[in-house]
Amino acid sequence: MLEQPATLKIKRLRQRPNQAQIDAFQGVPTGFVADAMDGIGAMHLSIQALGVAEGLPFTAAGPALTAYNGPGDVLATFAALSFIQQGDVLVAGVDGYQGCATVGDRVMGMAKNGGAVGYVTDGPIRDFEGVAKVGLPCWCTGLTPDSPMMTGPGTIGFGVNIGGRQVETGDMIVADRDGVVVVPFADIDAVLARLVDIKVLEATLDKKVEEGLKVPQNILDMLDSNDVKYID
Repeated sequence: MLEQPATLKIKRLRQRPNQAQIDAFQGVPTGFVADAMDGIGAMHLSIQALGVAEGLPFTAAGPALTAYNGPGDVLATFAALSFIQQGDVLVAGVDGYQGCATVGDRVMGMAKNGGAVGYVTDGPIRDFEGVAKVGLPCWCTGLTPDSPMMTGPGTIGFGVNIGGRQVETGDMIVADRDGVVVVPFADIDAVLARLVDIKVLEATLDKKVEEGLKVPQNILDMLDSNDVKYID
């Protein structure tokens, strides 16, 4: 490389969902959101809610603030603390590097103090006891005591690929015990519109199951059709 890259590259202009859009995703299960996106949108299952068994909080829904660090580095994540807005989910990419932690309890505490409602990364974290005390919901790949570097280069506000999904600042992040779903900014209204129907369908099927449903009618119809060949 002939020129030394800037230590940090920060995107000034941020697209952001309005408050009504953000509010509409609160408490919505990730499965509903994924269904509203035709069964896609979830990050890889390696990114899981931290501390569910210990009773830590494991739901969050808010606009993504992206930080790309590169493997083994956390400078962009630290710098992103200056740009958190109330209700953001801090999404920190490290190219899936598993050799050291992406944050610890102090960064999580500062992120929460700044208004973040969740933290998502494709690497591990450290300081479990301290993170549990902070109480900021976290999705990560696990735990490690090893510490990272703070050298850069990194970016804030630009796209980051994490868990098999491209995440842009301003995309909606919806996360719970099942995992993390990314709703692209441009698709937010369409997904919310589909969620209205999905909630009705889910409630209807729940009621039928509670009333004793054993097999869905469409499956019974298929089993009684020419689409199935029975062999004695």
